[in-house]
Amino acid sequence: MARVVVDVMLKPEILDPQGKAVHGALPRLGFEGVSGVRQGKRFELELEGELTSARLAEVHAIAEKLLSNPVIEDFAVHVEEHEGSPA
Repeated sequence: MARVVVDVMLKPEILDPQGKAVHGALPRLGFEGVSGVRQGKRFELELEGELTSARLAEVHAIAEKLLSNPVIEDFAVHVEEHEGSPA
C-alpha cells in the first residue's frame, strides 16, 4: 500500500483572503517575521498494490479533474512513506 499526497494551492496571481487574514493576525498574536501566508488543501490517497508510473499518472489525473480547479489552482503530487513500507 502506498500513500500519495496531493497539495493544492491557489495560483500566485489569485487573491487569497484567508491567507491574508491569517497573515494579518500573526503580529497580533506575537508572531513576527512572516512575510506572507497562502492557504491550500491537502489530500492523502491510500493506494492498494504497487505504486507504478501508471498509477501515479492516474493520481495526477484525479488531482487535475477532481481535487483541484486548474483555472485558479496548482497542485503537486508527493509519495509519502506508509507505515511499515517504503514509499
